[in-house]
Formats: sequence, structure tokens, C-alpha cells
Amino acid sequence: MDSASFIEKRRFIVKLGKMLHKFGTPAYRLEVHLLNVAEFLGIGAAFAITPTVLTFVIWQPGEENEYTHVARVMPGELDLGSLSRTDEIVDAVANGDMTLEQATARLNEIAVMPNPYSRIFTFLAYGAAGGAFAMLMKASWHDVFWAALISLLVYLFVLWAAKSRRVTNMLEPLVAMVSAFAATAIAAYLDPTIQVPIVVLSAIIVFIPGLALTLGLAELAARHLVSGTARIMDAVMILFKLYFGAYLGLALGQLCFGEAVYQPVPSVPAWSAWLAIATLCGSLVIVFRARKKHALWGIASGFIAFAASMFGGVYLGLALGAFVGAFAVGVYGNIFTRLMNAPASIVSLQGMIVLVPGSKTYIGLNSFISGEQMAPVDQLGQQTFLIFMSLVAGFIFANVALPPKKSL
Repeated sequence: MDSASFIEKRRFIVKLGKMLHKFGTPAYRLEVHLLNVAEFLGIGAAFAITPTVLTFVIWQPGEENEYTHVARVMPGELDLGSLSRTDEIVDAVANGDMTLEQATARLNEIAVMPNPYSRIFTFLAYGAAGGAFAMLMKASWHDVFWAALISLLVYLFVLWAAKSRRVTNMLEPLVAMVSAFAATAIAAYLDPTIQVPIVVLSAIIVFIPGLALTLGLAELAARHLVSGTARIMDAVMILFKLYFGAYLGLALGQLCFGEAVYQPVPSVPAWSAWLAIATLCGSLVIVFRARKKHALWGIASGFIAFAASMFGGVYLGLALGAFVGAFAVGVYGNIFTRLMNAPASIVSLQGMIVLVPGSKTYIGLNSFISGEQMAPVDQLGQQTFLIFMSLVAGFIFANVALPPKKSL
């Protein structure tokens, strides 16, 4: 292998690794995928991936010289559409349909590709996600309406953060504070029938790091100790920032508007849970920038997760019901990979979000600090821990039952 060919291959691998990390690929999947690509290209490689540092060590077989590349990066955000397009480039290179030079140029194009969904659609998706989660929490229709409305307000701060680094650094506590302040004002002057804590939680549900906590535990289970620990600690800090912002917003709201007297109203009917799943997963298609051809697959993943977990919960209990749901989603994702030749995570992530107890973690944090429960849940801490572990075990068992075709 000549020097020019080796340089081209290592540049491609480094670029590919940075791109996949940017799109939110977990460390244990990213390292395996990069090793597979390096093996196909006929070069030796070793990788150490964490949420904030990427280390590449690449060498030519039979030669002593090694190329080391260390990059300081920020934790990636989920972009399922770009992940799918990047995976297609790797397949094209493997099939001989694209040269490395063409592949690198295509990766550069994907890196600057704009959001395929307009701001209006994303704006509506945030509102739909907040309202849908309030339905899943079995709140009232009043709560659903106001949660959706405040979620729209939250998105305006997300747009502001995209233009201001100062706002980006304080986005989580800021949106939680504004949501709590707005909910307190609504309860005091417009609608005393709303449950303020539930409305606040639903409005900021997009920021609740339940998925990050689950991925962190999955990385620990795969023996990626540094990356898993870092991801879990980052998620815990986000939870603390969200809770502090909500606590401050409620305190300021009560100071300005007084304490509203809650007037109970009937909760949403049981059938609304299915409407909530469809709405939530549909909004996640837009929030995660999934491609339109994968949208229905992702929405179906949410229904499979919810139905399987409910069925398992009837016979095995809530925690093991999550295991059944995760197992079903894992098998479904691997079937999707075989049929569509795309990464399983494109559809399995939406099912996982339906299952993850990120909201229960937030509720538990509230109970621990204030001594008050936002929602009546028995043995909350134990249930949350068991659900997390059941999710990890469910996906591991699914990969054994039906091995994935792709490493992503």
C-alpha cells in the first residue's frame, strides 16, 4: 500500500468517525463500526471513543509507523437522517460504487446539510410532543392543551440558543424555569384545573435525558466504562439543571401570582394512550430529523414498544414489562435492518424513548428533594432502576435472538 492510499483511507476513517459521533452514535456501536470499516479497507486501527474525546490510532499492516489523531468534541445530537445517509456512503464504498475521494466529499456535504424539516414543522413537533406526553401521564385534557402550548414556547428558546452561545450553556435550566413560571401563571389566572408539575414535566420532556441514561448503562454493560460513566454523569447533570430551573420557576411564580388552588377534573380516557404514542413518535420523526421513507417504521416501533410492554406488564410486572418491550423493539429493529439495509437505531430509538423512564427519574428527584410526589407511583426508585436494567437486557437478548446485520 503506497503512502497516498494510506493517507486517503485514514482521512476517510477519521472523518467518518467524527460524523457518526456528531449524529449521536453510542461509543460501543461506533468503535465496532469503525473497526469493520478499517478491516475492509485493509488497514490496522484502534479507537477510544467517549462523548467528548475521540482517539484514532491507524497503521499500515507490517509497518511500525502509526498515525494518531485525537479530537476534542462536544456530545453529539441525534440526527437519524444524516446517520442513514452516512451509512449508505459506507455501503457504497464497500460495494465499489464510490471511491474514497467521492465518499469524503459526500460526507462533507452531509455535514453542512440543513434540517430537512422547516422550523414550522419542528415548532409544531415540540408542541405535539409535550401534549402527547401529558396524555401518557394520564393527565386531563386541560393539562394536555397547556403542556402543548408551553412546549411551543420552549422551542422559541431552542431557536434562540442556536444563535447565542450564552443561551446554549444555560438552555436546560432556562426552559424549565420559564415553563414552571408560565404554568404557575396559567394556574393562578386562567385555568386552576391544571396540575402544574405534570404540565411543566410534559413541556420539557424533549430535554429529559432518559435515553442518554439508558445508552450510558448499555455502554457500561458492553464494558465501555469511560464512555458509559461520562454519558451517565452528563445525563444526571442535565436532570439537576432541569429540576433546579423548574424549582426556581415555581418559586418565582408563587411569589408573583400566589399559590393556586387545584381543582380536580377527570383525566383523559384510556384510549388516548394510543393517540399519544402516534403523536409522540410522529413528532420524534421531525425532532430527530429522520428521513420520510423511515417515518412509518419509526412510528410502528413506538406502538410495538408500548403494546409489548403493556402485555408483558400484565403477566410479569411493570419492570419486566419494559424488558419485553425492549426485546420486541430490538428484534423489530434488526428486522428493519435486514429489509431496508439501514441502521437499526433509526427505528429502535423511537421505541426506546417510549420505554425509557426518564420522566420517572425526574419525578423521583422531585420526591427525594421536596418530599412530595408529582404523580402517585409506588417504589419509584426501585422501579426506575429495574426498568433501566430491563431495557438494556432486552436489547442484548434481542441481538442474540436475531443478530443485527449492521454494527450501527
